[in-house]
This record gives sequence, structure tokens and C-alpha cells, in this order.
Amino acid sequence: MAKYPTPMLDELESGPWPSFVSDIKQEAANRKANPKNLDYQIPVDCLEDLLGQVELSYKEKETHWKHGGIVGVFGYGGGVIGRYSDQPEMFPGVAAFHTMRVAQPSGKYYDTKFLRTLCDIWDLRGSGLTNMHGSTGDIVLLGTQTPQLEEIFWQLTHEMHNDLGGSGSNLRTPAACLGMSRCEFACYNTQDMCYQLTMDYQDELHRPAFPYKFKFKFDGCPNGCVCAMARSDFAVIGTWKDDIKIDQEKVKAYVAGEIKPNAGAHAGRDWGKFDIEKEVIARCPTKCIKWDGSKLSIKTSDCVRCMHCINTMPQALHIGDERGACILVGAKAPVVDGAQMGSVLIPFISCEEPYDDIKEVIEKIWDWWMEEGKNRERVGETMKRLSFQKLLEATETPAMPCQVKNPRTNPFIFFKESEVPGGWTHDLAAYRQRHQR
Repeated sequence: MAKYPTPMLDELESGPWPSFVSDIKQEAANRKANPKNLDYQIPVDCLEDLLGQVELSYKEKETHWKHGGIVGVFGYGGGVIGRYSDQPEMFPGVAAFHTMRVAQPSGKYYDTKFLRTLCDIWDLRGSGLTNMHGSTGDIVLLGTQTPQLEEIFWQLTHEMHNDLGGSGSNLRTPAACLGMSRCEFACYNTQDMCYQLTMDYQDELHRPAFPYKFKFKFDGCPNGCVCAMARSDFAVIGTWKDDIKIDQEKVKAYVAGEIKPNAGAHAGRDWGKFDIEKEVIARCPTKCIKWDGSKLSIKTSDCVRCMHCINTMPQALHIGDERGACILVGAKAPVVDGAQMGSVLIPFISCEEPYDDIKEVIEKIWDWWMEEGKNRERVGETMKRLSFQKLLEATETPAMPCQVKNPRTNPFIFFKESEVPGGWTHDLAAYRQRHQR
């Protein structure tokens, strides 16, 4: 019999999708039925109290979790998110119910030994609830008490040779796509860059010193499997400079129906007879592709590397050979200010070990942001407040047309009068002469 009635939570089990409520109930029942439950280091009924508190929050339309100050492991300022109940007498099992973030391996590759060891530690010293993974990529361990934090940390580092992830106003745990380990479109080694920068910036990751959070994400190509350009303050997105490689015979095979488009696996869609004009040519955002009935041509200078044509005909088209990455800065979710996509800072940069050119850009951004950023202001908000031009000056990056979002409507590149030949007056007169009617 349930410890608390939970009619509102029960309703969440009625839909067609898996329910977190069912998972919590199942784990609660397992813990109470387990004959070894005396080994648990936190209250056996913590999950029942968790359900009771969440039900109360739904009923009263307000959270009953509070942040009770800084809690963590010795020497670290991040990695643990303190959670306390504001109803500890009513729900003693979750009086303290901290979350721990554990750094995920690059590309999220695990072996079963790692996962079993992690689950054994969390069954013993935590609630048994995990989130694989958090939005930044971390393994999220949900619910433990303060005395267990150092014990869990010791086991993570000494037995598993792993570490905590980031939380607070610091560098968050870097995340990467599978990259060259499994993807033919990867333009640089995302896993290696992610690992190396994680190692190099341990101090920034574990000891908060920034105005607010800062996220790295590494996408191997513009398909963006970790969605870096929308979800990270510093996005490194693989790209190429030269022409898309075209196999004209394979193009003809697609047109003739001999090869299925989209690798033959476009979920939920029947393509019917493949129409290259409809599915590829008309969908090109810059109209840089032409098909004359026997030959496909692409105007590289107009191509924005959206990958649509490559994704549709992967056997016929492939990324170029002169590969590197594009750096975008300032993306974030709508917390303090509205949501922002990343802005192009450097259109193309090499991605060779030891990645010194990438690190140089990162550290210039940090120096500027730590000097100019307000408390709880993401770097994208600092850019918006002070202008993108200030970021260009801080990073010693020349202004380029590709950095302008919408030419002629809201350019955010401005020039000093001294940079305009003849001064503003001469420039304005020339403009009027060109546009007079």
C-alpha cells in the first residue's frame, strides 16, 4: 500500500508514453522488498517521500524544493546540486535529496562493467534513480544525503577513474557527437577535442569563477547531433572549404530509383518515386544546385553546408576534403533573457592537435566575459548588451560578411569614422548619389 495518496501523479501513468512516476514507484517497491535493504545508506522510504512531496507540489502549484546553500565535495565548487525539502517533517526521507552530476565519456561510450559499478554505488548510497543523460550530457544521479557525497566521490574517482561534471557558474561538462568513431561526415575528431579540452580546463570545470555557466559542444558536421549551435556558448561545428564531392553515376542511380534516398530510412515517410527537383534542388536554401537531366552541379561559393543534399543522396554526395570547423558563440536557452542561437565568430578554423588555435579563442572570450559580464549573464547576453563588435575586438577577429545575421536590416558590425575612407560625410554623400531617384 502506498505511503501517500498520489492521484495527480497517478494520472501521469495513464498516457501512452513511459512515465517517471511508474519508474519511481517500481524502484520504491524494489527497495522495500529487497532483503538487503538494511545496507542502504539513505532511508529506504525516500522514494515514497519523494512521490508524496511531488504530489504536494502539484496540488499547491509551487515547488517544495529549496536550495539550502552550498553543498559539495572537498576542493570542488561544482558537480553537486543541493536539494532540500521545505517540508522535512512531513517528508523526512527527502529532507536532503542532492543531485550529483558525473562526467560522461566522450561520445557516451560505455562498457557494461562501468554501468554496473555505477548502479551498484548509487543503489547503495543514493536513491537508485538516474538520468541518462542530462541536457549537457552528464550522467545525473538523483537523490542522496550530504554524508554520502564524499563516499560516492571517492568511489567514482578511485574505483571507476571518473570525475564529477560541472554545475554552477563554471565550465559545464563538454559534450561531443560520435564523430569519426562512427560517422562518415565528421570533419574533425570531436571526441579527441572534447577529451583534450576537458582535461585542459579542469580548474574552470570544477571551481566556479565565471559570471554564469559556459558550455562547450562539439559537432562533427552541420547535421549537429548534439545541437551545438543552439545549446552551447561555444560551438565547434565541423565544415569544409572545398567542393562537395559528386559521383554523377550514383546521382543518376538515385534519379532512376536504383538507390533509395536518405539511406533508405526516413522514418514514417513513403518517398514514392524519387524526384530530385522536388526533394533536392527546390529544397536548397541558397539555390546553388542544378540538375540538367544528366549532370548535377553545385556552386560552392553559394553553398551554406546545410547537408540536406548529402543526407538525401549520401552515396552520391560527400563532404569536401579541406576540413575544419566553424566557431559559433552565444547560444542559450531562455532563462534570464530570451533564447538565442549561436553567432558565427570564426567561419573556418583548423582542428589539429593540440588545438592551440581553438584554446586561444576560448581564453580571449573568457578574459573579456569575466571582465565585462554581469552576474548570471551568459556570454551571449553580454554580446547582446555590449555588441558583437566588442567580442570581435576582444578576440582580435576581423569583421566578415558571414557574421551579419540579416544584411541591411540588423547588421551588428559597425565601423569607426576613422576606418571609413574620406569620413562619414564623404561616405553618406556617395550613398545618396548612388540611391537618388
